[in-house]
Amino acid sequence: MRGSGRAAPKRAMMLAAGIGKRMRPLTATTPKPLIEVAGRALIDHGLDRLEAAGVEEGGVNVHYLADLIEVHVGRRQRPRAIISDERKALLDTGGGIRKVIDHFGDEPFYLMNSDSFWIEGVRPNLQLLAETWDDARMDALLLLSSTVPAVGYEGKGDFLLDPVGRLRRRPGSQVAPFVYAGAAILHPRLFAGAPEGAFSLNLLFDRAIDAGRLFGARMEGVWLHVGTPEAVREAETAIRNSAA
Repeated sequence: MRGSGRAAPKRAMMLAAGIGKRMRPLTATTPKPLIEVAGRALIDHGLDRLEAAGVEEGGVNVHYLADLIEVHVGRRQRPRAIISDERKALLDTGGGIRKVIDHFGDEPFYLMNSDSFWIEGVRPNLQLLAETWDDARMDALLLLSSTVPAVGYEGKGDFLLDPVGRLRRRPGSQVAPFVYAGAAILHPRLFAGAPEGAFSLNLLFDRAIDAGRLFGARMEGVWLHVGTPEAVREAETAIRNSAA
């Protein structure tokens, strides 16, 4: 699948408003995005990759222990953080982005989850997404990991990938070969007609699937899904082994 050749996104959205129930007791006094893995806060692993990709500024939504996250990301020069305040009410993944969608104008932007990152392969994965992006055919391009080598993931997968990169959902209780790795490029048009308030981004993904405009790109390297204290240890072991 060949990309359109347009410039890589300069803006991003980092989802950092989760409560982190599965990460307890670590999240009793520390918000999940600030839990450290291999000496870096989870959110910094993602922001470091955005900075390396040339992203200049990004929205960061906050809710649980929001002041701590706001102060932390405010210390960074790149990407410059634009705080989206969800202290009063969580807006879920879709609503959180919709709240700041006007900031992105009519340009594609990166999306990243603060609890997912990866050990890079030969080519940086955000570069891979940018090179694969085709504005004429896509409303969203998701970074995908194979389920087998993923660290900290025990699910049945999310998607099936057709020969040209279009995605469809895992059928029922069956197993799918690919899982969404928590990074994507989205176009603001994906949010046209989106509901007000809280809603899941999956609502828009399903709509894009129906229109044939949800695509996936297979990542290089190893995906680290850090959702529990045990997964923190597994991720640190994988990072050490990769450097050996």
